[in-house]
Amino acid sequence: MTPTNTAKRFLLISDFDQTLSFHDSGLVLSEMLGLPDFLERTAGLADIHLVQQGAELSYLLLHDPDFRRVRREHLFEVGKRIRLKKNIDALSRMLTSIEGCEFDYYVVSAAPEEVIQSALAGIVDENHICGTRFRYNQLSGEIESIVRVPAGYGKVAVVEQLRTSLEVSPDRVVYVGDGSSDVHVMLHLNRLSGLTIAVSENPYITEIARRTVLSDDALSVLIPILEESMGWTSSHIRAFFDSHGFALREWSKTRTDSVTLCPAAVETAIAREATV
Repeated sequence: MTPTNTAKRFLLISDFDQTLSFHDSGLVLSEMLGLPDFLERTAGLADIHLVQQGAELSYLLLHDPDFRRVRREHLFEVGKRIRLKKNIDALSRMLTSIEGCEFDYYVVSAAPEEVIQSALAGIVDENHICGTRFRYNQLSGEIESIVRVPAGYGKVAVVEQLRTSLEVSPDRVVYVGDGSSDVHVMLHLNRLSGLTIAVSENPYITEIARRTVLSDDALSVLIPILEESMGWTSSHIRAFFDSHGFALREWSKTRTDSVTLCPAAVETAIAREATV
């Protein structure tokens, strides 16, 4: 779709760890470093509320002796090892084909920016990635300080900066997240009539998010967007997916949407086998 002056402009913002990926980037980094107790360390920080939720890895990288050896190249390597959800690239393409709408797609996460850029290389433009940004020592390469960490209220600030700079009204902002670090931004957007989507059964956000959708496919978040923001019917949504080569094979719609997608060609083959 070629944007026009009459197109409705939307801002879609997604978290990264366990939203576009299956594992926390800090866990992948710890495994790469041979440190088995990452979850215990982050849990300890959470218990004493020393840092914003979601910023535990940044704190460890800056202060923990075992993590001080991490350099920029290690973070890029972690990104290459991250297991992503399916069809993130297809999500970007399909957003551009919704008639009468123009979507700006950004990733905002407390994960290190280098990790996200490496993991999403060729899928999401680096200029559309807002992660934790470090300042490095030019001689040693070690992390000297944190420039920005989009966690807790810091994530709210980044979202508002994007919304203001892109001139998108609050009710046309969609935020997708998975955990307790997304609570602040979801509460903020709910108050402004934005659309908030949870992609996990984390009790901290399922009671806050306007919609919850569970799937291993990044395309699944399009369903609540098309329903809530576009007002589309189920048949319209199914036809839209089909026109892009995807069939909504399973769509269990309760309070939480549970979705499985597959290539339309596979669905046709299954249907043929069923008639034999």
